[in-house]
Amino acid sequence: MSRRGRPITSPPRIVAIPAVIALLFLGLPIVGLLFRAPWSNLGAVLTSRTSLDALRLSLVTATAATMVAFVIGVPLAWMLARAQFPGRRLARALVTVPLVLPPVVGGIALLLAFGRRGIVGQYFESCCGVTLAFTAPGVVVAEAFVAMPFLIITVEGALRVLDARVEEAAATLGAGRLTIFRRVTLPLLAPALVAGGVLTFARALGEFGATITFAGNLPGVTQTLPLAVYVGLEGDPSEAVALSLILLAVSVGALVLLRDRWLRTGASA
Repeated sequence: MSRRGRPITSPPRIVAIPAVIALLFLGLPIVGLLFRAPWSNLGAVLTSRTSLDALRLSLVTATAATMVAFVIGVPLAWMLARAQFPGRRLARALVTVPLVLPPVVGGIALLLAFGRRGIVGQYFESCCGVTLAFTAPGVVVAEAFVAMPFLIITVEGALRVLDARVEEAAATLGAGRLTIFRRVTLPLLAPALVAGGVLTFARALGEFGATITFAGNLPGVTQTLPLAVYVGLEGDPSEAVALSLILLAVSVGALVLLRDRWLRTGASA
């Protein structure tokens, strides 16, 4: 550290120019959204039947998708971080695929797997009478597909840096593996679980491509907030901007909730 408290390896001043450009590039769209928001009739737009239905469905499906991610995603993260099994690298690659896969392609893949004529979906319908495509449960499936990797990657990373000596100490006292995971590992993973859950919920709430492809855009049935924004752009742009503010508020809320975790990570680094 220098006498003025700045790092010796601080970047040269010329780097500030492209840095400011990048900041403006990322910030100006948000400023434009806030500047063009219909503040005078915002309440009327947000309390309309279409907006309330889309908001209700988004909150319900995003919450359900997050719960699904916790139920099956956390065990998978545990296996990837601690277990040795054939095909672990392939399993880790499959986890990251939804992060880089175009959402529309993900929706098509879901149709081919869980649609009425899908590899698995056809048996769901013939044996159980369950149809996922173009239904509200289909929205949950689409959102969980694209959002679950955020939870898995976050939890797996936390498990890899977790001090194994604490778990070993519990094992020497006679605790079984499941007991250690439930009584020792999970409490230590609480910050990672919260961070991964918030990211998963925010990603599920903002999902568009896979949802419209796999579940459709039926008002009151499968039309979530992002789909309502898309429809509003074609009919009433002010409604689209107003609904976009809700999604923006959720994103900002997620950043606020994760801020303490990022600060702790930066301090430890």
